[in-house]
Amino acid sequence: MLLKRFLLRYYPPGIILEYEQAKQIKTKSIDLLELSPESDIDALLDDISRREPLITPNRMNQVRQLIVKLQTKLSKKDDHKFYLFKILRAHILPLTNVAFNKSGSSFITGSYDRTCKVWDTASGEELHTLEGHRNVVYAIAYNNPYGDKIATGSFDKTCKLWSTEDGKCHHTYRGHTAEIVCLSFNPQSTLIATGSMDHTAKLWDVEKGNEVRTLSGHTAEIISLSFNTTGSHIITGSFDHTVALWDIHAGRQVHTFIGHRGEISSAQFNFDSSMVVTASMDKTCKLWDVRTGQCTGTFSGHEDEILDVVFDSTGQHIASASADSTARIYNAVTQTCMAKLEGHEGEISKVAFNSQGTQILTASADKTARIWDPNTGQNMQGVRTTPVASGDDYDDEVTVTMVTATNGENILCVTRQMSPSFKVIRRPVLCQLKLDENSLKVPKKNRCFLLFTLLND
Repeated sequence: MLLKRFLLRYYPPGIILEYEQAKQIKTKSIDLLELSPESDIDALLDDISRREPLITPNRMNQVRQLIVKLQTKLSKKDDHKFYLFKILRAHILPLTNVAFNKSGSSFITGSYDRTCKVWDTASGEELHTLEGHRNVVYAIAYNNPYGDKIATGSFDKTCKLWSTEDGKCHHTYRGHTAEIVCLSFNPQSTLIATGSMDHTAKLWDVEKGNEVRTLSGHTAEIISLSFNTTGSHIITGSFDHTVALWDIHAGRQVHTFIGHRGEISSAQFNFDSSMVVTASMDKTCKLWDVRTGQCTGTFSGHEDEILDVVFDSTGQHIASASADSTARIYNAVTQTCMAKLEGHEGEISKVAFNSQGTQILTASADKTARIWDPNTGQNMQGVRTTPVASGDDYDDEVTVTMVTATNGENILCVTRQMSPSFKVIRRPVLCQLKLDENSLKVPKKNRCFLLFTLLND
């Protein structure tokens, strides 16, 4: 094996090694998930040299410099404020979902009008209208990080694959016998997974357009699915109160996570794919060991249904959002509650960490989105979402999508039910960051979404 070059990953912290083996270029990562500005660099270098044969003594100085860069990035604080940037009109019928590409330069919207639209974030210009579905377009996704394809899932029981460049449909995937309500590309962008009200998930070949396999085993609707970081496994969350872990290549069910007493609302892998966190209508979150399939912890305390749960980028912290109008932050290692986020006056439907893990975003039915400090639970900023000079009805739910892009731009997208417009807030380029997106799915019955940007104080 011959080491060719280093690539730096800021969030979560890590160093990617590009090397040649048998005349093929491959990559592997050195994950530094516990890195902090105070970490002992010499101790880290000793550990890396023991674990990684590609890192020879003459490369150690380069690795030291990369770690210093990572620590410098982690030490920078982001205390900018959001401000209203733009209000855009989307669809003539309610929106169902929004999704950004990796850089945040464009986004897509799904709607009850049976279309998906592609938008330029900076200008608000509509780039393409993706037409062809015969019912509600409910689930949508880019094939990030590539961003050259879009998948749409519909109540017409089909999934379609589209080109982002010209808006043309490449494939229509048929096979489900009920509505498709969730979907995702695998990290390699070779597969699309769809979850349906027919109790099954299906895997589809992106290039060939055929069904690869059907994942059967749930006894109720599948409403959540997620690939792990490497794309080797997928989890499906169901109204049957369980989450299933599947081996993609073998097509078999590895574990069934049983323990919740209510419908599953959300499920997610941590970054290194060793743990899964689940949220349920039974007012609890549970942490599961992927290797054994056993529950390693239950997070209780919410007084109503938990609607969303997420890991931060390193997998060390967990945030939950509840219909009791609060969010909670947990330490995934000690399984203790670090902070209770109080201030919303309606149920919180979505929650997200920024890439650094230094801010948390919540979206509530009280028509506000709020930014929080996860360490103190302090409300750093509230964004009122009701637009100025609008006669629309804003009595329904507000949800948020936040993307932290590679140029340091933070975009906050808020949609509310039955509104025909959306607002945009975008952030000027203040610093050069290499970040991935933190996105929140937007629920059904929305026509309006808002984008917010950060204001440099």
